[in-house]
Amino acid sequence: MKRNSAYAAALNCDDILHEILIRIPPSTISKLIVVSKKWLHVICSPSFRRFYLRQWGQSYRLLGFFVCNFLYLGRPRDGYRRPRWEPALPFLSTCKEGDDLKLTGILKHLGYFIDSSKGIILSGFHPKTYYVYDTVSKQKCQLPEPQQFYKVLCMALIVEEYLDDICYKVIRARCECKLKERNTVSIETYSSKTGKWKQSTLMCSTTFALRPRTAAMVVGGVVHWFAMWGKLAIYDPRLGDRYIALIKLPTGVLSHEHEESVLGESSDGLLLYGQSNNLGLEIWILEKESGANSSIYSNCTHLKYKWVLRWRLNFKALWKQMPSLSTHSKETQILSFLPQNSTSIFIKSGWNILLYDLETKTVEIVNYQGRGGSISWESSKVVPYFLPAWPHFGVVRT
Repeated sequence: MKRNSAYAAALNCDDILHEILIRIPPSTISKLIVVSKKWLHVICSPSFRRFYLRQWGQSYRLLGFFVCNFLYLGRPRDGYRRPRWEPALPFLSTCKEGDDLKLTGILKHLGYFIDSSKGIILSGFHPKTYYVYDTVSKQKCQLPEPQQFYKVLCMALIVEEYLDDICYKVIRARCECKLKERNTVSIETYSSKTGKWKQSTLMCSTTFALRPRTAAMVVGGVVHWFAMWGKLAIYDPRLGDRYIALIKLPTGVLSHEHEESVLGESSDGLLLYGQSNNLGLEIWILEKESGANSSIYSNCTHLKYKWVLRWRLNFKALWKQMPSLSTHSKETQILSFLPQNSTSIFIKSGWNILLYDLETKTVEIVNYQGRGGSISWESSKVVPYFLPAWPHFGVVRT
């Protein structure tokens, strides 16, 4: 009895419980939140989460793939109309959690898919109506109507933890319909902390134009947009200034005349860039040069960076492993990176979605539930939807 009492007393001590839980692997830690309310509070607390992720790293689980058809999102009045039989927000589920998400019926009320980050979904109807949905807390928030009208635009979603809550920013950036020589761009930012939109103008040292109907890649709070003429536009809202850095994207050898390009985040928090054509794909990482500042984007005119080629894959090697894919040789392209992952990528071949490991050179078909054959792949962007494999105690702040 005394020994049991001693164990109970030890487990009731936050410091001792913290030291025990920090040693439990990620595959088990999330299951322990059901032991008691105390364990739930400790495991989901921001302080424990920071220590735990510092030791084990963040992991994610795939729920499925969202399909965004650019023919409908922000279409003009005389543009293509979505058939009634086609859902506005198609979702290709890959697991039971994905099936459950579809069965809730919430996807029918979110409009078109725009972007997602850390499980938070941004969707809506350009250019006035936007929703933010948290799959974990099942909270849906409709943003107030933007003040600025942008006929053509690109967007960004920034999700951050603030104390015990999940906070976010939504950025709308204007894209010029006619390519003019401009060195400014108008943006409008919504913050969940203030509940308001704020307009501002960003400046660049050279002329540029953002690529329309795209979503930015956010790495460490820094926004990366594709720009026209083979450039990448970088904006760091944390610096408090209103400048955009412009850098040239790398030129491939195998994928010189590329047809598809994607951005991602490496396991060590750096920007990944991948491009492909019907021959193969190449992947680079943006690294700081020696002697660079802590933020390589702090000076928009004197950036210190370099693109380093990390991987090159000839699709012939892929077709040798899966001969049936050779019939879709002209339809094979890079689809997406995995979150905070430097070694695995999704590849689309026909309506097949493949998971390829660049280190082990192994490939597997990702099985999904949905009418993949009915998707207009040429006019659609297929985006994987991940949830952090970690429970969070807070909820989306509205």
